[in-house]
Amino acid sequence: MREAEAGIGAPAPAGDSAFDGPVPILYDRCLVPLLFAPYAADLARRAAAFDPREILEVAAGTGIVTAALAEGLPGADIVATDLSAAMLECAAARAGRSNVRFKTADAQALPFADGRFDLVVCQFGLMFFPDRRRALREALRVLRPGGRCLLNTWNRIEDNPVTDRVAAAVANLFAGDPPDFFDRLPFGYHDIAVIEADVRASGFGTVSIETITCETLVIAEEAALGLCQGTPLRAELARRGADAVAAATHAAREALAPFDGRSVPMSAHVVTAR
Repeated sequence: MREAEAGIGAPAPAGDSAFDGPVPILYDRCLVPLLFAPYAADLARRAAAFDPREILEVAAGTGIVTAALAEGLPGADIVATDLSAAMLECAAARAGRSNVRFKTADAQALPFADGRFDLVVCQFGLMFFPDRRRALREALRVLRPGGRCLLNTWNRIEDNPVTDRVAAAVANLFAGDPPDFFDRLPFGYHDIAVIEADVRASGFGTVSIETITCETLVIAEEAALGLCQGTPLRAELARRGADAVAAATHAAREALAPFDGRSVPMSAHVVTAR
């Protein structure tokens, strides 16, 4: 079992939040259908059950949750935010609707008044914030009394075989200095007890956490490209030499060959806090 125990519950380094350069395009093309679309549909379904009128999405990325929320809740006003303007450009192209506004913002210092929203949504973003509890306190601050925060985080990397295989292949390729992005983030924040403690310490009262499994169809070449070049792993690889990114992508593709064209399970935790 590979677990970045030192990283569980600890603040995420700020550099791991860098989604710029070619990363947003590859993230959107390769990783949204592979990893994020099934869980976006799940979050949007849960959000619709609350019938919110004012929604804030933080760490919106390239807008897969934004689009699902806009479609499922056409009467709601949605503000989608992200730290990366490049990611929001992709989000606006995907989820541009009359009821959606986009704003570059830091989840740890939200530029909104207290008690503004009925619902705050965050898909696979909490693990990237340098100060998770501060981000959760900001979510609480901008919620109206009785408002909810709905978010998800990945389960252990061992329960997510596609990323697990890629992480192992890349680590083996650079055995003397293995990149640890996936083990550390985004799969290093999976301990339910730690997550619940962070949410409660931030001021939320009612907290529920459910672990759900989704299936994903693997196209090995696209998955390897997305995981190695559409995430901050790309920067870790680039520091290991001019050919490191291409070599890691090739190794990842070979590792995923047995999954090519097959449906493979993924596992994540869904947190609802009020």
